[in-house]
Amino acid sequence: MIAPTVELPDGFRVGHHTDRERWTGCTVILPPPDTVASCEVRGGGPGTRESDLLSPAATTPGVHGLLLTGGSAFGLSAAAGVVRWLAERQIGSETPAGLVPLVPAAVVYDLYLGRPEPPGADDAYAACDAAAPGVERGTVGAGTGCTVGKLLGPDAWTKGGVGAASRRLGDAVIAAIAVANPFGEVVAADGSVAAGAWRDGGYERTSDLLAEGIAGPPPRESTTLVAVLTDAALTKTQAWLVARAASGGVSRAVQPSATAVDGDVVYVMATRRAPGAEAFAVSALAADVAAAAIRDAVAQATDAPGCPSALSRAGGAPPPSG
Repeated sequence: MIAPTVELPDGFRVGHHTDRERWTGCTVILPPPDTVASCEVRGGGPGTRESDLLSPAATTPGVHGLLLTGGSAFGLSAAAGVVRWLAERQIGSETPAGLVPLVPAAVVYDLYLGRPEPPGADDAYAACDAAAPGVERGTVGAGTGCTVGKLLGPDAWTKGGVGAASRRLGDAVIAAIAVANPFGEVVAADGSVAAGAWRDGGYERTSDLLAEGIAGPPPRESTTLVAVLTDAALTKTQAWLVARAASGGVSRAVQPSATAVDGDVVYVMATRRAPGAEAFAVSALAADVAAAAIRDAVAQATDAPGCPSALSRAGGAPPPSG
């Protein structure tokens, strides 16, 4: 069973910057020293920074920070704020010219709900200042402007957000933080729609709508981001294999996933402080935890102006105006 509360591996800190005037934000994950990292990018619409750094073929074993942010491609520039925050604290990779912080980033397109102004470097810097060992979930950080179920247009969207889940494997912790902003719907563990496109008092499955011939030009601005955090003793190649396996958890919770208009990314960061956890078991459980974190994102989300949450959909409460 997935733990009802979220436990992060020792040493990780997570911070958000949330702007409910622009309806955007960013989330920073700060790992402890010597953390190994890799990632898997899927779908036809990714927006990332420093992804090649995380390839098993790259010589750098890890990173010093990870930024998940709104603002589409504009939001990638906010990573400069994380770099600045780390540099001021003498955190980075040794080079002849000094320490260089390595900060990958990935974006969601969230420029619909508020003022279309992306997060900037100062916002990401503020998220670093706010970083703490726990993780706040819901309509916060990179999940502030997220929406789910895009095919029928803005009037049918349901609110996305930031979610998290964790599970233990012996002495190791496997946790996931997810930012849910998919083209399709988020489905519950029993296969029912947890959040998605709303029509005539209920959710509609994207595949059924497509079968009806509702194709139109689909929105190109959709993405699900997941960061798997663990203290298992993974090599960089093993972390990459865990990221690939955890992408299967995205496809369990998001249907359809990795489409031509989604920019799905799964990151894996491993501190290697719990050497007893077997890499194969970590990869299997990471998929479970990733799926649970995505479902948690829509369960924890709250309303945005003109976009009700799944909780409001279930209770019939109208979204706030303004």
